[in-house]
Amino acid sequence: MPRIDAHHHFWHYTPTEYGWIDDSMAVLRRDFGPAELAEELRATGIEGVVTVQARQTLAETRWLLELAAVHPFIRGVVGWVPLTDTGVRALLAELVARPGLRGVRHVLQGEPDDSYMLRADFNRGLGQLRRFGLVYDLLIFERHLPTAVELVTRHPDQVFVLDHIAKPRIRDGQLEPWSRNLRELARRPNVFCKVSGFVTEADLRGWTEEQLRPYFDTVLAAFGPDRLMFGSDWPVCLAACGYARWHALVRSWAAGLAAAEQESLFGGTAAKTYGL
Repeated sequence: MPRIDAHHHFWHYTPTEYGWIDDSMAVLRRDFGPAELAEELRATGIEGVVTVQARQTLAETRWLLELAAVHPFIRGVVGWVPLTDTGVRALLAELVARPGLRGVRHVLQGEPDDSYMLRADFNRGLGQLRRFGLVYDLLIFERHLPTAVELVTRHPDQVFVLDHIAKPRIRDGQLEPWSRNLRELARRPNVFCKVSGFVTEADLRGWTEEQLRPYFDTVLAAFGPDRLMFGSDWPVCLAACGYARWHALVRSWAAGLAAAEQESLFGGTAAKTYGL
């Protein structure tokens, strides 16, 4: 199976569009593009990536699809579309006619209403994804997990991928109620999970492997290795950890798994889930 990084981003930085990048993440205040990522991939032996939206605009989704058309290592794109729009079906048909689109994501963690994902118009739009063979990526904080369980239960035939293990409160050393709610979500067989993005939920400068390990162990026990996929969350991870270091850390955690299970974690699950 190909070795896949299931989660990363590209962007042209502007302070207005990336206002979430505060002073603690100042290293991210610049452009990040395919050439720089390709160097990281060569150094770690990763063969392909899933490129994920960072802005909620159709212009960015189309730009990412353009990048995928000229960079073969971009195996798939998770873009943004206005799921609440009454014309979303026609828009999806237009986008999937171009090669590359494999999934859709909305920044649910940024919505003022924690129950936004239960809106009728959002669910109607999400209900269109299956007919186009598209995955839905869940970007949430740990407090949203009970609501996410309700959402996923409404759509048992839709494939969901949980981003960043639902961002537990690692800085506070809290495993509960995140662990309990995560296990409940994992009981839904149509949900997969990315081992990505949680190093930045710890102290950016003071995190340790020992601090993070219980969260990996919890996710592994909840989903099993066949429903997990490695993701770097590059370049966001750079606020706390270099690409190679994160890759090595996850490989170390997974060292006790069988060879086939490691293949699933580092590419097989992503390839099958996103149809890469």
